Amino acid sequence: MNTHAIRLPADARREVTVEAVITLAARYNPGDITTAAIAREMGLTQGALFRHFPTKDALWEAVMDWVATRLLARVDAAIATHAHALGALQAVFLTHADFVAEHPGVPRMLFGELQRAEDTAAKRVARSLLAAYGKRLRQLIVGGQKRGELSPDIDAEAAAMLFIGTIQGLVMQTFLSGKPKHIRTLALGVFALYRRCIGSTP
Repeated sequence: MNTHAIRLPADARREVTVEAVITLAARYNPGDITTAAIAREMGLTQGALFRHFPTKDALWEAVMDWVATRLLARVDAAIATHAHALGALQAVFLTHADFVAEHPGVPRMLFGELQRAEDTAAKRVARSLLAAYGKRLRQLIVGGQKRGELSPDIDAEAAAMLFIGTIQGLVMQTFLSGKPKHIRTLALGVFALYRRCIGSTP
């Protein structure tokens, strides 16, 4: 049994539990992950697990909160490092690719939640994440247009959707190939194609 995990404060235990779920999601279908499997991964009993998360749905919501908070924080940091819209968009794209390479269970969790028929709390968090992400992209694109960095003919909404669809497609292709960490090496070339699509100058 993981005695270190047992001694952790409640907030730290919750975070360790979320990270255990993401680790398991990199190896298994998230829908097949049971609380018993999570407890085994942590070296705990199911009873200890339920002291921090009363239901599996509550745990899945916490996982989506973890993903949203960390991914958006990285996106904001990437944006802050570039004054030019195109440089910021590339930084966001590569940052997202790095995040997936570090946490390959995250896309499985995210796609799994968005595909669920029922409207769960975790699914609502996932939708909010995509909405917040899209808003940041649109702001970057519109700002670039106003400063003359990007063509004024670009549809900002469509360009933001294409950005998200492109990164999602890259994630899916690398997962299908069985080599998710290859996303890092492919991301720059894929973004170069996106750059051409939005009509910006090199």
